[in-house]
Amino acid sequence: MTGYPIVDAGMRELWERGWMHNRVRMVVASFLTKHLLIPWQAGAKWFLETLLDADLANNAAGWQWVAGCGADAAPYFRIFNPVMQGKKFDSAGRYIRSWIPELRALPDAYIHCPWEASSSVLAASGVQLGITYPKPIIDHAWARKRALALYAKL
Repeated sequence: MTGYPIVDAGMRELWERGWMHNRVRMVVASFLTKHLLIPWQAGAKWFLETLLDADLANNAAGWQWVAGCGADAAPYFRIFNPVMQGKKFDSAGRYIRSWIPELRALPDAYIHCPWEASSSVLAASGVQLGITYPKPIIDHAWARKRALALYAKL
């Protein structure tokens, strides 16, 4: 319940099916480690316990890669924008609509960022931000700047 549909869809799929697409795994891991500053080990532990296809080495290496701290890590400054990732890889919002039924009626233009929809669009779609679907728990731009500042101190 982060308020970012692609992240929430992935976590719901993981909990219900024990699986999620690799792209969504990366988006979720980036969000948890770089937006929320959750240690990669906590995410890796949850995925290892929840994924049906969990592999100890692949899981740990994947989380380290996303967190920017592994032997073959992504650059620390790579911080996935969950809205842009959703638009790029799920432009019509089919994945989100399948896992976030409370957003199904939103137009494609707002399926990845419901907080940008007007009150009339939200009402017509049956969405009440903060009630039927959460508002974003953190602002992407602010979280990105904070993470980069913290990485710069390392």
